[in-house]
Amino acid sequence: MSTLRVTAERLTVHDHPNADALELAQVGLYRAVVAKGTYRTGDFALYIPEQSVLPAALIAELGLTGRLAGPAADRVKAVRLRGELSQGIVCRPAALDGKDLARAAGDGTDFADLLGITKWVPPVPVSMSGDVESAPDLLPWIDIENVKRHPGVLTGGEPVAITEKLHGTACCLTYLADSGRVLVTSKGLGAQRLALKEADGNLYWRAVRGHGLPDVAAALAGRLGATRVAIFGEVYGAGVQDLGYGADAGRGTPGYAAFDVAAEIDGTVRWLDPAEVLPAGSVPLVPTLYQGPYDLDVVLDLARGAETVSGRGLHLREGVVVRAMPDRHSPELGGRAVLKAVSDAYLTRKGGTEYE
Repeated sequence: MSTLRVTAERLTVHDHPNADALELAQVGLYRAVVAKGTYRTGDFALYIPEQSVLPAALIAELGLTGRLAGPAADRVKAVRLRGELSQGIVCRPAALDGKDLARAAGDGTDFADLLGITKWVPPVPVSMSGDVESAPDLLPWIDIENVKRHPGVLTGGEPVAITEKLHGTACCLTYLADSGRVLVTSKGLGAQRLALKEADGNLYWRAVRGHGLPDVAAALAGRLGATRVAIFGEVYGAGVQDLGYGADAGRGTPGYAAFDVAAEIDGTVRWLDPAEVLPAGSVPLVPTLYQGPYDLDVVLDLARGAETVSGRGLHLREGVVVRAMPDRHSPELGGRAVLKAVSDAYLTRKGGTEYE
């Protein structure tokens, strides 16, 4: 899930092809449907991204009572309006009256706290929860931002790898070489430096044991001379999310696919390509869909279509992850040059689950 920031942005306004009274306000590569004539290209307005939870007063001010997602109708979600995908909300709340939005855009001011906007946190099913313990030595997973929000992070032509993004739940394993200890956690708990205590019924531990990840991590630490090794993967199957890829997570070993590896070597954490550092066949990997020069159109095209994990195209694809090869720092993101692209069909599907 991406980091929540509610910022002022310069708009590019397009005609809505199917509605005379509507237009499309573009922020980055996102487009949000707005009333015609409200904005012109070059205007500045607030952009509230998907997965934002809005307070009741702001919802009423924006005329969105009863029109947002979730049980309380307070969550921003991608929708189709007259055939066009609308992602996020473009607006100018009264609380921003008198503020220089152009300056705020340049400064990157975050208005989330001022407006009482919070980030939606998915519910946690019993099979994914459990007793936890403090684990300051674990290596947590990172938030991946959307290429539509940050289209300039990757440079046209630079080497990249594009992998399929799976709709499961992130399992983060850290192996500590000095003690042989294995820490297992979810993305959300890992961000709090909490590990799940080992338990037979816990989904993450079932996946870790079933796929032999502790032995793989220990062997990798030995080969690299690493003090810590982390293997990040997606646990999936029926019972985890609404997309199951033909696997059953309720019985036996859940589906699992590794998507990243980190290792601390000589005091520095390095991000490594799983396909290069994990022995072939030792761990299932997420499908690699493309390796070559970066092209935004290729990324957006590959985000669509059917999944390839099952080999049978059982349902739609969630999207893709694209990363610079080799791994590098992005000044714009303040971290790794890694982005995601999510399919329109996934965003607008009915009955979807979003457990973390």
